[in-house]
Amino acid sequence: MTGPVPPDPALVPAAVPEGLVTAIVNLVGTGPVELGAYTVAELTAVDAIVDFLAARPSDEVLAEAVRSLAARKLLVAGSAAEQVEVRGDLGIAAAFQQRARMVMDARGTGTETGEPWRILLLPQPEPITLMVRIDALGIHEISLRKQGEALKLLVAWLPRGRAADRDARLNADAVLASAERSALVTVTRYTTQGSAEIAGLSTDLVLARHGGQLHAFSRDARDAGNLVPGALDGKDLAETLARLLA
Repeated sequence: MTGPVPPDPALVPAAVPEGLVTAIVNLVGTGPVELGAYTVAELTAVDAIVDFLAARPSDEVLAEAVRSLAARKLLVAGSAAEQVEVRGDLGIAAAFQQRARMVMDARGTGTETGEPWRILLLPQPEPITLMVRIDALGIHEISLRKQGEALKLLVAWLPRGRAADRDARLNADAVLASAERSALVTVTRYTTQGSAEIAGLSTDLVLARHGGQLHAFSRDARDAGNLVPGALDGKDLAETLARLLA
């Protein structure tokens, strides 16, 4: 007996219901909208945020995720044969991910138990952001928030400390190796082709807390493999992140 067939990549999600986006944007204006927590396989099954994930799950794991979503009535057949309908909060998350054209991807080291190790921000045309917090078990906690609030939460999670003096002689590898906490923040702009995201220009910001000081590095314009200090350039971290998303 053959097992269940994993979702066909050719299937396309049903159209977003008219008025849904406007209603959710207005709701976010009154406070954060929590959209639940999902596994990598569940997100892959509905083609949500998958282009920003590390690896595609196996067909067996995907098939189990489809069964789970179908049993919870979150994944149903659409009105046309080639469509599927993603319902509930997961459908909202997928719809807003499809609208984004930029992602801020922050990955941390030295995080503590109960903290996410990775955070994604996907800004929307309105001043709101789809926020994804990923824990050590691979659970993706998704919410929609005002952009300023999302940036505030991200700054609180990133390494903090008094700004270190810029020193051209500073060895970035040595600072990162001895840092109590560090993070890589990558901002990537992208276009879409069908349901796939095509990455374009990206910018990296490397942060490291060492001895109570916050060191910030960026890529050397002449040698992308080399990190140079002074990435904050006298600005605070929140202002720098907002500028990267502008």
